[in-house]
Amino acid sequence: MADDKIKKNLLLMFERPREPIFAKKGDNVIFSVPENFLTERYKPIGTQLSNRFGDVREEIRVSNISLPDMRPVMALGRNEQFSLWIPRHRKIAGRLIDIFIGMRTVNDLQSAAAYARDRVNPYLFQYALAVALLHRPDTKNVPLPSLAESFPDKFVDSAIFNKLREETFVNNEENAQMRVPIEIPRDYTASDLDPEHRLWYFREDLGVNLHHWHWHLVYPFEATMVSLVNKSRRGELFYYMHQQMVARYNFERLGNQLARVKRFNNFREPIPEGYFPKMDNSVASRAWPARADNSVLQDLNRELDQIRQDVSDLERWRDRILEAIHQQAAVNESGQRIPLVADGSTDSGIDVLGNMIESSILSPNRQTYGDMHNFGHVFLSYAHDPNHKHLESFGVMGDTATAMRDPVFYRWHAFVDDMFQEYKEQLPAYTTEQLTFPGIEVSAIQVTSQGGKPNTFQTFWNQSDVDFSRGVDFAPRGNVFVRFTHLNHTPYTLILQVENRTGATRLGMCRVFMAPKNDERGVQMLFRDQRLLMIELDKFVVQLNPNTNVIRQNSTASTVTVPFEQTFRNLDQNRPAAGTDEEAEFNFCGCGWPQHMLIPRGTPGGMQCDLFVMISDFELDKVDQNLVGACNQAAAYCGIRDREYPDRRPMGYPFDRVSRTGADQLANFVTPNMRVQTVTIVHSDTVRRRT
Repeated sequence: MADDKIKKNLLLMFERPREPIFAKKGDNVIFSVPENFLTERYKPIGTQLSNRFGDVREEIRVSNISLPDMRPVMALGRNEQFSLWIPRHRKIAGRLIDIFIGMRTVNDLQSAAAYARDRVNPYLFQYALAVALLHRPDTKNVPLPSLAESFPDKFVDSAIFNKLREETFVNNEENAQMRVPIEIPRDYTASDLDPEHRLWYFREDLGVNLHHWHWHLVYPFEATMVSLVNKSRRGELFYYMHQQMVARYNFERLGNQLARVKRFNNFREPIPEGYFPKMDNSVASRAWPARADNSVLQDLNRELDQIRQDVSDLERWRDRILEAIHQQAAVNESGQRIPLVADGSTDSGIDVLGNMIESSILSPNRQTYGDMHNFGHVFLSYAHDPNHKHLESFGVMGDTATAMRDPVFYRWHAFVDDMFQEYKEQLPAYTTEQLTFPGIEVSAIQVTSQGGKPNTFQTFWNQSDVDFSRGVDFAPRGNVFVRFTHLNHTPYTLILQVENRTGATRLGMCRVFMAPKNDERGVQMLFRDQRLLMIELDKFVVQLNPNTNVIRQNSTASTVTVPFEQTFRNLDQNRPAAGTDEEAEFNFCGCGWPQHMLIPRGTPGGMQCDLFVMISDFELDKVDQNLVGACNQAAAYCGIRDREYPDRRPMGYPFDRVSRTGADQLANFVTPNMRVQTVTIVHSDTVRRRT
């Protein structure tokens, strides 16, 4: 069997994850597995299974090979929850990833996956197989399905699944074209009595949560093969991607008349914000646990998860990391000092610090600096049942696909980001010479959009349909859609006028950011505060000919985002042409901020913001490498597969450091190669169908 065919077969294993391997998949395809591959439940009827399904278009015969011992990865029960942040779980996941990556051929991988699928925890299986497909040289071009297709219960109101099953039952496979989309209500997790619920459209957005899940898929923090973790500026990217999510969240809070999020830096104080997910866990057959208002972290003693950890451990790890920051050096396991330093154009210290705080295997000393970020998630996810007295599993903070739904996620990451800023504030400010691009001046900025006023962003509500049929187990086949409401904006064009007075053609790196102009009191922000709210909108290379240049950049080309079709990828409908560079990049390109969330909501009356554009010297910024394919469109938050991060400057430059003396306002910070334009974000509280 050709390898390309087997690769497509592997994708069928992501479908209907709780149904057995021999059940029909895809377009009436079945896997025919050796009898010894069947679980004990199905071995007695093995001879009957091949004749059980009519209308079979294709039978995939799985080879009977000698398999590695999978008992260690079966230690996590089929009906348990799975969390990357729990040490026992991540070790089990690492073992299964090793098995899948270690299979000699794609055909052997298919056999190993077929054997494991009905024995291993479904969440664990899909995570490990996805990571293996991403990182094996012979499968890294396989386009992964969206997690929302396989496990829709992680993303939507549990009440819709009875409706979905009713729809598939009433309109069976022969009448699938008559099925109507099931609408997900907009306000199903809380009422307006909870001020935090104003941010439902951000925290509970399907695309935002899929981005966070996919980022952690691309950037695992633990594996036996160090190369899976040791990617270009991985620790710094952990810092920057999460910093940007907190900045975007605070931007939205100010637009909703809420104060910026309060960092969770006192681990002993009650957490006022509760969260009740209103979701079911299809694997565990239980509701996701809630966290009540004013919950308090307690020491963890959960024998099932092999966790025994005290709140004081978090405090000790925090203090040791802060000590390293202020001493400008970490200490590795051999007692050697690892400098935490930066110069005027690069920052190696932030990369070391990112791996320490997240606690990847690249941390210089896990014994000393601990597992702070990951265990913060664990402590918060078990606040409702720290000693397993009530036999409850972790809450949404324990899963990369659901954590961003919880308001405490942003409090925790505001604290984590505050540690990074503690380091950044110790670095020398950029000098005027380090910021300027001699002979280059940005003389004008304008934002235009169809039907809108100049320098005005327009946002509104969209309703879109997503096919969940691959995740609705034990139901008739055929498409079954859900309709969800999400924020969107009118596509816009950024128009720049740039003067080149050098007398020669130059290349520049255009950096586009935006931040609220005023704080929660309506007072114009100081640079020290506003820089932390600067959200990156785009970054692209421009050719500057002598004299006046007019540059146009469409919002859909942003290097921060991926389009709707890649966030909610239907592999049958959205697959690029075979053999193209776009097909080779399609899998990795699932990572990226959703295009529909590029622009914050704003306000009905118009939220005033500062749009910032800088053009820096590309000769100082460039990384010499071949960027083939379409995937660099989301490089800002996700990097580029198998390549260096495509910008030598520190991530977030020029806002990653405090300002020089005298530049207490953004207007005082700008140099001739920068410009600030006041813009307005106007929100229309209307709902439009996405076409």
